[in-house]
Amino acid sequence: MIEFHGHPSSKRAAIGAQVAAHLDRVATRIEAPGVELYYREAFLSQDECAALIALIDADRRPSTLFPEDAQADFRTSESCDLDTWSPLVRTVDARFAELLALPPANAETLQGQRYGPTQKYGAHHDFFSETSAYWKKVSAVGGQRTWTAMAYLNVPEAGGGTNFPRLGIEVQPRVGMVVIWNNMAADGSPNVATLHEGRPVEAGVKYVVTKWFRENAWG
Repeated sequence: MIEFHGHPSSKRAAIGAQVAAHLDRVATRIEAPGVELYYREAFLSQDECAALIALIDADRRPSTLFPEDAQADFRTSESCDLDTWSPLVRTVDARFAELLALPPANAETLQGQRYGPTQKYGAHHDFFSETSAYWKKVSAVGGQRTWTAMAYLNVPEAGGGTNFPRLGIEVQPRVGMVVIWNNMAADGSPNVATLHEGRPVEAGVKYVVTKWFRENAWG
């Protein structure tokens, strides 16, 4: 059975091609069938990572989901929206936009996440499904999520990888490294092959920051 989450879009297809062409020059492509997936080492410095961890710890709360997606024990991390007026966050925001060559106005607020022992985020997609109850609302405030960029702030003692089960790829945390992927297929429709999960932390703690970009100006 074919999964339907949304229609093709020439605009999203063009965004995908533009960003991928740029990332091919400034990042390293991970060979993944049917998905544009990249990483870049040392995207954040160790000092920046430590400062972002402190911001997350000061404001973290249990992570949330859209009501129709909520399941017990699915997303057990803590998270927070980082202060957009913080000089550090503004610097990092600008760096994400520059890395992907996308308008800063299209980016959602930078989100920080903390995973303690046994905490995880089950397999999910970052794109919005056009069949969902929340599609009308999100489509009016920026539209579809196109690209995701997630940076690791530390390395847990064990576990905590980012697994793409349909690709057979699991990315292991490295301090300051960013992982980037296109949530859309080549035709601009949601790409189900981008299914991913935050594997449980087996020992220690994992911190990340995530930046999602929309097809239009967000907010």
